[in-house]
Amino acid sequence: MAAPPTRPALRRRYDAKRDGVVETAAELFAGRGYHATRMQDVTAATGLTAGGLYHYFGSKEQLLIAICDALMEPLLSKVEALGIDELEAQLALRALVAAWVAHVAAHRQHMIVFLQERHVIEREPQWRHVAASRKRFERLLERTLERVEREGGVAFADRRLTTFALLGMVNHLPQWYRPRGRLSVEQIADGFCDMVLPAA
Repeated sequence: MAAPPTRPALRRRYDAKRDGVVETAAELFAGRGYHATRMQDVTAATGLTAGGLYHYFGSKEQLLIAICDALMEPLLSKVEALGIDELEAQLALRALVAAWVAHVAAHRQHMIVFLQERHVIEREPQWRHVAASRKRFERLLERTLERVEREGGVAFADRRLTTFALLGMVNHLPQWYRPRGRLSVEQIADGFCDMVLPAA
């Protein structure tokens, strides 16, 4: 795998092409399964030569790590940009869940791959970065729920259980969500929050 270019214009073009390879690989892995997808399948779907593909990714495992990274790092950036610590507690939770649901819905294939194939790389050194990003998000979610209790006058029966419930609901959204389905992503996010917050 070649090092990315340093010139800004070339780096933008490199990153855009690399992101396209990740998107294509996510679709293939989600549809066929990680083990059933060969690197030749990825080259055929992207239109790259084998050498061109290895310019961006040296192995199928690196592609899998990149798919997982495309989920967590952009989500953390989006949530951190919301400034939720400045919002009223319940509004902060709703803003966080809305951004989270929208991100997962927009990356359905990535999430399916993550849920189905994470065991392939969980023992690899590269997984530590993905695991650390997930832990940062979980801590942010739990901290927001703690604020809802402390500042919003809500008493969860078990805050940790509420955290896991939200993680399960949102992370398994791709199993049933359809872009043209009955509910919009905004309605889904509101519905999830309504399940854990008391009625107004």
